[in-house]
Amino acid sequence: MTTTTSPSRLHARTNFLPPSRLHVSVSRSFNIRRNSFSPFISPVKISTKSQIIEHVVLFKVKPDTEESKITAMINGLNGLSSLDPVVYITAGPVHRIESSSSLTFTHMLHSRYSSKEDLNAYAVHPAHVDVVREAVRPIVEDSMAVDWIVDELDGAVAVAAGSAMRVKLLRIKDGLSDEVSDALFEVIGGLKSKFPVMSQISYGKNFSPERAKGFSIASLAVVAGVIELDDLDVNSEELDSQKERVKDTVDSVLVIDYVIQP
Repeated sequence: MTTTTSPSRLHARTNFLPPSRLHVSVSRSFNIRRNSFSPFISPVKISTKSQIIEHVVLFKVKPDTEESKITAMINGLNGLSSLDPVVYITAGPVHRIESSSSLTFTHMLHSRYSSKEDLNAYAVHPAHVDVVREAVRPIVEDSMAVDWIVDELDGAVAVAAGSAMRVKLLRIKDGLSDEVSDALFEVIGGLKSKFPVMSQISYGKNFSPERAKGFSIASLAVVAGVIELDDLDVNSEELDSQKERVKDTVDSVLVIDYVIQP
């Protein structure tokens, strides 16, 4: 187990995380200053559909990459908010990551779309392709992505700047049926009532397995800020109960804490 702790209250204990885990504070490991890139305020778009497609991409930037190149990647990805298919997008450094495997990432992109067709249109849009080719691929040594459908999103489509997210990805043990997914969704769906600091929770089954490294269940919880992220870890009795319910079905867990830059 490898542990690195940043100065800002990084005493993480994460839901469903098995005892053997990797805990990394990315911002310190890669010497990324949180204000090292220009603030970007994306225009707020309102989706007319209740269904939302969630798209999360994780990046591992090569060690010793120049900060100017990291800045170019972040600004380039955030600039894609101007594309018509994009309802909402944010990209920046990972605040904290915990993994029960060897996987680790330094940056995250989260975006939302009104349909799978819009997500596909974004993926092949020339502006997106250019950013990936010119700013992302040259400095990234690993990446993964998950996509899932939310039929009824409980809250605003655009997440406010300064808010924080906890993205949790689960890899299910081989040979288990779809009933396992239903049981996990029941557990995840009940989190908001048990953790009042959550203003929004989204979850579903990944429909893009080719880039997900075997992770099939995803959830995303929104809270007011970094302090509230830590508040998610306070109720140890409730967390232990949840871990007990899923321990026999989950093979690996990846948890990413991310803060939307102001």
